[in-house]
Amino acid sequence: MSTIPFDVRNIRWNTIEGFDHIAYHVCAVDETKRIVDILFKFDANARIALHRHKADYITLVLQGELRIYGANGKLKEIRPVGSYVAGKADGEPHAEGGGDQDVIAFFSNRNVDNLVYVTLPP
Repeated sequence: MSTIPFDVRNIRWNTIEGFDHIAYHVCAVDETKRIVDILFKFDANARIALHRHKADYITLVLQGELRIYGANGKLKEIRPVGSYVAGKADGEPHAEGGGDQDVIAFFSNRNVDNLVYVTLPP
C-alpha cells in the first residue's frame, strides 16, 4: 500500500559501500545523553543485511511500510506508516526492508554505549 511521500528535498542521504538497499541521514548525536537520531531510507521490495541493535531504540515509520525479517529470512512483522515502536538493545537478529514503496523511518537510539548496530553474517 502506497502512502503519501515524505518530503526529503532538504535531506542529504548517505550510503555505505557494500550495504545495499539503505541510505541514512544522521539527524543528531548527543554524546552526553547517549542519543543518536537517524533517518533511514529502505529500498522498496528489498531488505538490508542481517543485524542486531546494540542500543535501545524508538522507531517511527514516516513513509511506506517497514518489513521486519527474522534471521531465517521469513517475514515476521509489517509496520505501517505511523507505527511507533520501542525496542531493547540486543534483541533478535533481523533484517529490515520496504514493501511496495521506499520506506523512510526515524530511529532514535538511546543509551548508546559504543555501537548502535552490528551486522551479522547471513
